[in-house]
Amino acid sequence: MSKKHDEYMSRKYQGMSHQEVYNSKLGTLQDALNLIESGDSICLSTHGSEPKVFFENIHTIADRIDPNNPVQMWSAVHRYKYECLTSTDPEIIARFHMNTFFYDGWMRESHPRQFNTYFPVFLHNYGEEMMKTSIAPNVCVFQVSPMDEHGYCCLFGDLQHTLEALEEAEKVIFEVNKRAPRVFGEGSIPVTMADAIYETDYQIFQLADPAMGEAEKAVAGYCSEMVRDGDCIQLGFGGIPNAIGASLTNRLDLSIHTEQIGSSMARLMDMGVVTNRNKNLDKGLSVGTFIIGDDFLYHFVDNHPRIQLRKGRYTNDPFVIAQQDNMVSINAALQIDLTGQICAESIGSKQFSGTGGATDFSYGAYHSKGGRAMVAQVSTTMKGTMSRIQATLQPGSVVSVSRNITDMVVTEYGIAKLRQKTVKERVEELIAVAHPDFRAELRKEAEKHMYY
Repeated sequence: MSKKHDEYMSRKYQGMSHQEVYNSKLGTLQDALNLIESGDSICLSTHGSEPKVFFENIHTIADRIDPNNPVQMWSAVHRYKYECLTSTDPEIIARFHMNTFFYDGWMRESHPRQFNTYFPVFLHNYGEEMMKTSIAPNVCVFQVSPMDEHGYCCLFGDLQHTLEALEEAEKVIFEVNKRAPRVFGEGSIPVTMADAIYETDYQIFQLADPAMGEAEKAVAGYCSEMVRDGDCIQLGFGGIPNAIGASLTNRLDLSIHTEQIGSSMARLMDMGVVTNRNKNLDKGLSVGTFIIGDDFLYHFVDNHPRIQLRKGRYTNDPFVIAQQDNMVSINAALQIDLTGQICAESIGSKQFSGTGGATDFSYGAYHSKGGRAMVAQVSTTMKGTMSRIQATLQPGSVVSVSRNITDMVVTEYGIAKLRQKTVKERVEELIAVAHPDFRAELRKEAEKHMYY
């Protein structure tokens, strides 16, 4: 823990009960907002533990923030619309700036107003690289669970980058949500570390799966065929990964080493499909670095003895992932070229999402003994008018996953197996899983680019 924590534990609170310590810090949201000053840099937790009430109100202190020394914020995916993210008021825009690891709809909308900046980095490096910048966080604001009998609150939903900031923070704010679950692992934080606490009671964000068409179901079916009894799985965001999870109910002895612990994973654990008995590391435990899903998930993970959250620099370390035998990674893409380059985060030069853990798990699964790394997506976009498989990536596109570690690409037309294939062989594999309407043009483009 930090020097601050060591000092608090050894001196300031000796002789006080946990409840007395908690009460000494308990106040109002306004008390917490009053701690924020010009030039502060704030690390905010995200996903299930997004501090909603703080986000909803931070814009109210704009009048006392120096526009020449704005408040910096560090975050990722946001689940609600906030004034500080979407405002067109130049007085607010000038006083707050968001640095984000992952663009969402609000970030894409506010980007032209120069309110936010994307921070390119692999997920396993989020915290370490953030803390080496000139605007490293000195403030942490986290949604946490109520204090337990040992004097700890639980940061239950996001350890991607948060604990690195906590270790160095000068000011720590707890948004205690009565409904927040407790999840074992590294997210338990002693209440002594908080400078301000305020209490809330609201439903944690419910991540609803998008509607699944026949194409999405077909993609999920092909992916699930590649998952065998005893495998260790990682599933990314969205409807297809959750559909894959739902289709694995007849498997035996699956394990989980992932970044996101989602609803479909909780159901597999609940059914006994996941036992984690075959893991090389963390045997018997389902391990992830953030949690987001539905109410079933939040109730399921609460005090579950076999679920742990670990720092992103552990869960997403490719060399840790590679140590899990039979590691199966399934992620999405925006565009794939005929040689196997994967763009998972931009549309041309326009930042759309983020690298996240796509490279981390592709590399780790690729190097796992018996591992498989799948990129899964329907074959077209723009209402069927554009192929996701292109001869070349759109100019300006970010290569999120190098073709050197692209293993399999899955669409509703099958599985393109690219590992240990030449460029010529890859072209044939990928055209075979492209939408039939685009195959002739792709073949023509392949000849033009001399892939043959």
